[in-house]
Amino acid sequence: MFNKILIANRGEIACRVIKTAKRMGISCVAVYSEADASALHVRLADEAYLLGPAPSKSSYLRADKIIEIAKLSGAQAIHPGYGFLSENEAFAQSVEDHGLVFIGPKAASIRAMGDKIASKHLAQEAQVSTIPGYNEVIADANEALSIAKGIGFPVMIKASAGGGGKGLRVAYNDQQTMEGFQACQNEARASFGDDRIFIEKFIEQPRHIEIQILGDAHGNVLYLNERECSIQRRHQKVIEEAPSPFISSATRKAMGEQAVALAKAVHYQSAGTVEFVVDKDQNFYFLEMNTRLQVEHPVTECITGLDLVEWMIKVAAGEHITLKQEDVKINGWAMECRINAEDPLRQFLPSIGRLSRFTPPQTTLEASRVDAHHGVRVDTGVKEGGEISMHYDSMIAKLIVHARDREGAIQSMREALNAFVVRGVQSNIGFQLALLSHPKFASGQFNTGFIAEHFPNGFTQDHLVHPNPHFLTALAACVQRELLLRAQPTGSHSNMESGQAHLSFEVVDMDHKSANGARASTQVEFLNPSASNSTHRVRVGAQVLEIELDLLLHEGLIKGRVNGEPFKAQFDRGGASSPMVNTLTQWGCTLHHMVLSDRHAELYRLMPVKEPPDLSKFLLSPMPGLLTQILVKEGQRVMPGERLAIIEAMKMENVLLAHSEVQIKSIAPAVGESLSVDQIIMEFV
Repeated sequence: MFNKILIANRGEIACRVIKTAKRMGISCVAVYSEADASALHVRLADEAYLLGPAPSKSSYLRADKIIEIAKLSGAQAIHPGYGFLSENEAFAQSVEDHGLVFIGPKAASIRAMGDKIASKHLAQEAQVSTIPGYNEVIADANEALSIAKGIGFPVMIKASAGGGGKGLRVAYNDQQTMEGFQACQNEARASFGDDRIFIEKFIEQPRHIEIQILGDAHGNVLYLNERECSIQRRHQKVIEEAPSPFISSATRKAMGEQAVALAKAVHYQSAGTVEFVVDKDQNFYFLEMNTRLQVEHPVTECITGLDLVEWMIKVAAGEHITLKQEDVKINGWAMECRINAEDPLRQFLPSIGRLSRFTPPQTTLEASRVDAHHGVRVDTGVKEGGEISMHYDSMIAKLIVHARDREGAIQSMREALNAFVVRGVQSNIGFQLALLSHPKFASGQFNTGFIAEHFPNGFTQDHLVHPNPHFLTALAACVQRELLLRAQPTGSHSNMESGQAHLSFEVVDMDHKSANGARASTQVEFLNPSASNSTHRVRVGAQVLEIELDLLLHEGLIKGRVNGEPFKAQFDRGGASSPMVNTLTQWGCTLHHMVLSDRHAELYRLMPVKEPPDLSKFLLSPMPGLLTQILVKEGQRVMPGERLAIIEAMKMENVLLAHSEVQIKSIAPAVGESLSVDQIIMEFV
């Protein structure tokens, strides 16, 4: 076994590997960029070395520098995590050539499965079910159209070297095929330097189900059951679970056996994943093999009790897999939500900045202790005060739950998300709660088109419906009263105005207006006005609620009971710009509000409503990022849909388009400048 390993990665996966390695008694070497000098994975490691500047190409993609550090530090092996160099065959080979061990598959296996066209041929030779299609290089759009007609519409046009949704189009007719072929070829050439395209039958109502496999150097290969990964947005996974609520035990066995056959065909040694697309009748077809640890591996660990990182290290050290296929069980149900720094209410634009507050839900499961059951696990590489950088991906954390059954897993996940406090950047927690609350998701009746089907025009706050909106209003009033009571000297019964406790408050909703154009407000009456403890009996509308509070303001949380039932909610006091506007959040639903006495409410209604400024003559940056291209000139007239500028953030290019016919008056920043949110990029005439 190794004494010391280097982790060639960052963030949560680096922390994840370090935890298991340390439990195994192995010293850990971290590498970091200038942007990650104070990152969590650097603090967890036994020693750490600077790679270079923040951009990945100057740091985490520096294969030569990583190997140099490994040798300098005395590390015997390198774990690549996922992303970056994890599926780079040249890196894997170079590690071995320098007398080190690559904790992953051999370079030949990576090479065999890394090319989508070649991997299809290998799968067919191993008698793995593949999607009907044409798996040779296609010369041009005319040949693509001929092939598509032969297969039958709809078809999937895919780049051989593609990934992450790039170089991929679905075509339902001749025109879409011609245009899709050209678009895929252009994207593939720009993104991967490889413009080879192939075409296959598009499976309608597909589910994305993957089989986790584990192989060693002695010819032993097991399948560790499946993961359901069909909840996707633009081909990026959002929620994963294990097992799948869809496939039967017979289908699981058949998929698993084919995944093992493919792994044996390429002499696979390590943890890996064989991905399948499954139609509504449970016919399944090979998609690709990921020759690395997957982001969603924790759900497999939860239901099998196996530490995949531990087994990767053991296999790399030459150990035998001591398990038999019959030893691999399914215990309960696991689910994972990816908590990303993005704003679902603004078309999921990246959100960058400092984590002013980061309070995950209470955890009972640990990444390196996978034999525990039924609880909450948080895999993260950030801490409060840390920076979400524009240079890397948007993941803040992975929230994993394990329960006895799927219904229990959904409920546990909802409760954990409800208690997950992230401030300083926007997150997708509300969107995750909306998905989990959808009846189609709860029933397991979904496919990869679920988000596109149910959120066709994007995500809005209207997709989040609180089970009892009056509760949030009542809670706002109770919190305000509690804060007023806390602020009084001991033994005092005074209050803001008269020395007597308020009988009622007016809660003003800052986001909604009433019929007369004024901000909507609701009166909350206290039925125990002289109470000085934390129990409040209130009437709001036709409801009477008894609310008991425990304010954990340092955590941004409120815990308590309403009519005897426990609850949690999140609370934020007003900031410097709006000190009287507080925020309550529960189940993803947000109430921006002011709580006023009757007299203050009467005066507030006399105040004019300030209209927002007209910004229609400006192009504003929708996110923090790097301005990489300006595509127009001053004085130029552009038409709706024309490209104006490109901003790069979190490894993604974001193209800004003209929404109407305009003429460019002036352009403010220069290419290469870092932009802040709402910074002016250009002004229109």
